[in-house]
Amino acid sequence: MTALPDFPWDRLVPFKKQAAAHPGGIVDLSVGTPVDPVPAVVRQALADASDSPGYPLTYGTERLRSAAAGWLRRRHGVLLDQANVLPLIGSKEFVAWLPTLLGVRPGERVIFPELAYPTYDVGARLAHAEPYATDGLLALGPERVPLVWVNSPSNPTGRVLPAEHLRKVVAWARERGAVVASDECYIELGWEETPISILHPDVCGGSHEGLIAVHSLSKRSNLAGYRAGFAAGDPALIARLLEVRKHAGMIVPAPVQAAMTAALDDDEHAEEQRVRYAARRAALRPALEKAGWKIEHSTAGLYLWASDGRACWDQVRALAERGILVAPGDFYGTAGERHVRIAMTAGDERISAAVRRLQ
Repeated sequence: MTALPDFPWDRLVPFKKQAAAHPGGIVDLSVGTPVDPVPAVVRQALADASDSPGYPLTYGTERLRSAAAGWLRRRHGVLLDQANVLPLIGSKEFVAWLPTLLGVRPGERVIFPELAYPTYDVGARLAHAEPYATDGLLALGPERVPLVWVNSPSNPTGRVLPAEHLRKVVAWARERGAVVASDECYIELGWEETPISILHPDVCGGSHEGLIAVHSLSKRSNLAGYRAGFAAGDPALIARLLEVRKHAGMIVPAPVQAAMTAALDDDEHAEEQRVRYAARRAALRPALEKAGWKIEHSTAGLYLWASDGRACWDQVRALAERGILVAPGDFYGTAGERHVRIAMTAGDERISAAVRRLQ
């Protein structure tokens, strides 16, 4: 059996109970799970496709792939043939299994950021590879590595990697024959900065060779419960991943494919959701700052990366005493030991309650 770390969220249970004991109830800002309604256009598409007795295609429908390619072109300036899109059962399973699907060998290093979503580490371990967290690729010297993860906007920090930085990562990886996988699940939630895709011509020079971008509809369209995402990029890599996933039965259900198509074709609901998050952010950030928390990075995405200088679990406890549950920074690496991650995914009433308690 593969040795995996303990599931980090289990450690938060006592603080969840503490926050829930608050007279006004818990304000859960820990897990970034959507709470707003699934858009009507998406629910209608799901219902219309619900009579789907046959097996769907792992490759997805051409209509879905075209919708994904159209969204990338329309919203992010990425020119991509629909053939180079691959539907996913949510993005997390892809992050966890990509090293295995690519054939990363035991002992090889899988690179990911120092502060990172824990599943990058887990994915390396599932392949019996070596997880290696670093923000400095040059420290690896001439070593050849099979896979490099980048994440912009970052979970947990909300940091945006500029085009120049991403260009250097792509150039470094191509010199060594490494695949660059870019987790872009928060790309439509830019606030003070506008994120850019690894597949944008300003980053990759017009060639997607060796590059995979990973996208999710969980945040953009409130489809976390649908498990809806897709990967796009290098035609050879997409074809290789498709073949393995066909053998493994990694198939997005047909009604979900229809729902994804409707969501990707419709920008209006995504803009409405963006406005909701912007309002919550505008209320929560100054309240935290006035209460003594400094916000770092957080120029995009769904989270505020905050610190009052104490150890992260002391901050978790202090906020739980006010009925506010947040995630400790060390969930995302040792570099987060004095930070907490605060999600903006609670409803408006709960965000208002948090603001009052912080005051």
